[in-house]
Amino acid sequence: MTETLDAVERTALLTAALRAAESSREDRLYNDPYAARLAGEAGPELLAEIREATFPKVARRTLPSTPDYNAIRTRFFDDFLQQAAQDPDMPQIVLAPAGMDSRAYRLDWPAGIRYFEVDRPAVLAYKQERLRGTGPRVDHHSVAVDLTSPDWESKLVAAGYDPDQPSTWLLEGLLYYIPRDDAHRIIERVAAIMKPGSRIAADIVNEAALTLPNMRGLLDVFAGWGCPWLFGTDEPEALFDAHGFTVEAAQPGDPAADYGRWPDPVPDRAETGVRRVFFVHGRKD
Repeated sequence: MTETLDAVERTALLTAALRAAESSREDRLYNDPYAARLAGEAGPELLAEIREATFPKVARRTLPSTPDYNAIRTRFFDDFLQQAAQDPDMPQIVLAPAGMDSRAYRLDWPAGIRYFEVDRPAVLAYKQERLRGTGPRVDHHSVAVDLTSPDWESKLVAAGYDPDQPSTWLLEGLLYYIPRDDAHRIIERVAAIMKPGSRIAADIVNEAALTLPNMRGLLDVFAGWGCPWLFGTDEPEALFDAHGFTVEAAQPGDPAADYGRWPDPVPDRAETGVRRVFFVHGRKD
């Protein structure tokens, strides 16, 4: 069924392959028993291309370590969602887009949580087929809709989401791939259906990561797949503040986002001309 997925949708198979590889490590940061099934045959092929670009045989690595980054990102957002779910006043979790994420199946969730996975129809159809016979551990709702469509909010509400109750949203692996105006528009629309006090998290790169010569190897892989990185910001706090959020931004390797796995120095926020990734997390005002 992978032939039904477009270029951006296929990156979810890469993420699943990375999670499967992480789960096979003795020092793994999490265990995802469904990742290999979700990655299928295409995921490991995509991962092999990333490894070849990232870890050249005859030169020093200049690219960020995608396996370590993905492991830290997954664990960081695992912890964020699980902590949010422990709040007795937090009844709703939304993953948008959901991709090949299996948190609804591999993690334990408190009773009373409504868990929504929003993604394009082709992605959710592929995922449903791959997870056939496996049940989620939470009150789970799939919402098959494109986040750029004019009516995705109404479909989410029709699936049981209540804008008048607090919610926790995760925008994982999304903002790289959409133009700046679309990124602002999606964050604005998400904010509009969140009750004040609700939580949000997302990952995003900085602007330099889109243009630095030493990032070319990785950028060229994604561009070659037909899903170039289009958006980054050096001020992720300001990006979300513009839409009514108060957030913090951690970089992999920071004390809150390390887990003993980040292999590179963490550049000070004042340093310019360096690549960065941010894990944004906070609340709606």
